[in-house]
Amino acid sequence: MPTFHGKPPGSGAGEMSQRTERLRPALGMLPAQIAQARRLRRDGHEPEQIAGALGVALEEVEKALMQMRSRRPETTRGTLNVTLAAHKVFLQERVGNEPLWQTVDRVVDELLRLRAEKAEAAAGHPQRRRAAADNQQLSLLP
Repeated sequence: MPTFHGKPPGSGAGEMSQRTERLRPALGMLPAQIAQARRLRRDGHEPEQIAGALGVALEEVEKALMQMRSRRPETTRGTLNVTLAAHKVFLQERVGNEPLWQTVDRVVDELLRLRAEKAEAAAGHPQRRRAAADNQQLSLLP
């Protein structure tokens, strides 16, 4: 059975690339001021209030806040940080042009079903086998 052993993500995983940093407009604020402005914004302060509190131009605060990541309350997807080897396995498991998220859902669903079947077989209870068949209606896929 093929297996993979990837390397864990490096120390800089998840950080902004140097290229992205170079492409962004320069800010007239110190990194500590930018962090404080973003913290104040997350706490519910308006940009005008933040500019006054930090003693910087409103335009600079707005630029700093524009680059701030914000959470979407209706998020339906997540980011999965996996090794390149694991990513390659999922790419190999793809069916046609199916989206990668669908491939991951299908493979995880299959894994969960196989584990449930193995547990049922180990237990040797026929009633549980029938329940496992009923549970096959529950799926990660629509």
